[in-house]
Amino acid sequence: MLLNKLTPAPGSIKKPKRIGRGQGSGHGGTSTRGLNGNQSRSGYKRKLGYEGGQNPLYRRLPKFGFTPRVNNDFNCVNIDTLEEMVKKFSINKVDLAVMAEHGLISNKKMPVKILGRGELKTAIELHAHAYSKSALEAISKSGGTANYIKK
Repeated sequence: MLLNKLTPAPGSIKKPKRIGRGQGSGHGGTSTRGLNGNQSRSGYKRKLGYEGGQNPLYRRLPKFGFTPRVNNDFNCVNIDTLEEMVKKFSINKVDLAVMAEHGLISNKKMPVKILGRGELKTAIELHAHAYSKSALEAISKSGGTANYIKK
């Protein structure tokens, strides 16, 4: 067996279709694209969801759901996190600047809501935009105060 005598198996190699080379190529003047219409033109791209003129699925199905006008996204901080921070840094007044400084809130533009997970043992003065019921109970139970910030 000589390396210069090696050939691929018969039928394993096919000639590529040479499109757009006139009548002599066997693919005609339209280059296998058929006659007129969008699909025969160069640069044609089918729209996403196009179903050949049939009413597409996204138009057949009814609309549902809604987008609320008011976005109620909050930076949420739990009481147990505040308790840890107060013990660690011995702080008695917690406002937005203190929370941002210690990394409790990520986005300073979003309002802050205090949630009631955990226990609060030290009396602290809190400043936030909103409080949950359980958070207010825990703050009053520990002897602290909850002050509201207007948005």
